[in-house]
Amino acid sequence: MSETILAIDIGSTKICAIIAEIEDGKVQVLGHGISKSQGIKKGVITNIELASKSIKKALADAKRIAGCNMASAIVSISNAYAKSLNSTGVVNIPHKDISIKEINRVIQTALYNASVPNEYDVIHVLPYNFRVDDQDFIEDPFGMNASRMEVDVNIIMTQKSNLSNLKKAVRSAGVDIDGIVLSGYASAIATMDIDERELGIAVIDLGGQTSNLVIHTGNSIRYNNFLGVGSNHITNDLSMALHTPLQVAENVKIQYGNLIESSNEVIELPIIGDEENRNGVSLEIVHSVIFSRVEETLMILAKMLDKSALKEQISAGIILTGGMTKLRGIRELAQAIFTGMAVRVAYPKNVDGLFEELKDPAYATVVGLLLYRAGKHTQYEINFQQEMLHSKTDHEDNLGDIKITNTVNQAVESKAYKNKPVLKRSNQKDTEIIQNTDTIIFEDLPDVNKEKGHPFRKLTNWAKQLF
Repeated sequence: MSETILAIDIGSTKICAIIAEIEDGKVQVLGHGISKSQGIKKGVITNIELASKSIKKALADAKRIAGCNMASAIVSISNAYAKSLNSTGVVNIPHKDISIKEINRVIQTALYNASVPNEYDVIHVLPYNFRVDDQDFIEDPFGMNASRMEVDVNIIMTQKSNLSNLKKAVRSAGVDIDGIVLSGYASAIATMDIDERELGIAVIDLGGQTSNLVIHTGNSIRYNNFLGVGSNHITNDLSMALHTPLQVAENVKIQYGNLIESSNEVIELPIIGDEENRNGVSLEIVHSVIFSRVEETLMILAKMLDKSALKEQISAGIILTGGMTKLRGIRELAQAIFTGMAVRVAYPKNVDGLFEELKDPAYATVVGLLLYRAGKHTQYEINFQQEMLHSKTDHEDNLGDIKITNTVNQAVESKAYKNKPVLKRSNQKDTEIIQNTDTIIFEDLPDVNKEKGHPFRKLTNWAKQLF
């Protein structure tokens, strides 16, 4: 069964929209559109109306080429918006066999246990370590026999106001949002290979106005960070140093940008505000300006990597992607700064029908969005819509009957349960577990290690675990 999807990468310098068809996990690109970003600075929407116009223009081109109309889209959200926190969940396994239902329940429990601020919405819940009956570092607990399972998760969240602005900009362009993916996460999906996933890898996306760092280890994203510096800052530096217009400085960067070799050659450039005269500039100055900015950016990212406390777990090294990686010699410079770590420049994975224009590091994020929707996400994940994503296509358990919420009010307001008594202890969260048509509200999640001795308590714990 095929599905037609729309992916939109909302970047600081460009908006890219791709319409593609997914069938049996394979992606076939049908059309794309690219427009210059307006109303977006350093990953943040600063003008909803201008941002919406840019999105609408990219959408119109994609629809025209693909020959079809789309009502909803999966979009990227900048790392500038995102924050992370870690949490842990523990559940008992009543039937001793771990199914998708139990995996969903333990991840939901970890989310419930997390202290997510009220003004934040969760984008991703990514499990990176499972423990089964005290056995640590389980790659995949599915199908195992156990009485207890634990999970460590990385929760990626964003402020509700930022999310609302993003939704308004996209909806004003004529489409709804049916999925949101962190841009650094999408870039990682588009560039990592299987070995790098297993060994641990850091993915750095060097964009136009921002640079994103994500660390993938333990089967999922463990760390993400953001730097408000990108290749446009090189253009600004050149414009000021050479006293030349921005567009001329951009052309100089593209044509003469080289981080390894410098030259004494002199080039003639127009002067800002002076249409008649031109200024002779040595390429040695151009090299110095570009080198200084790129070196500073990479050194800040290297410090972020050190602060993550995960550097020792990154055995596969560093992946560089994004538009800035087209500067000659950037891999060699990064190799010198990230001492002792392998560095490679990565292009997005090739998918069927991908236009030559999109086979470029600058489009890693939008290709990652397509692959995410095609099932190339983390093995288990709770997404923006609080749905459980997994790769076990032959085991589609009904996961809709498990919901863990932070308040008991939702159950009280439900028509079916208005007249039922509700147990509540002051200053504690309540857990609502909905299964089929019955609702049982517990004060705490069941713990098999407590109150083992009393027969009645054993029966009570057993009943709790069934739900």
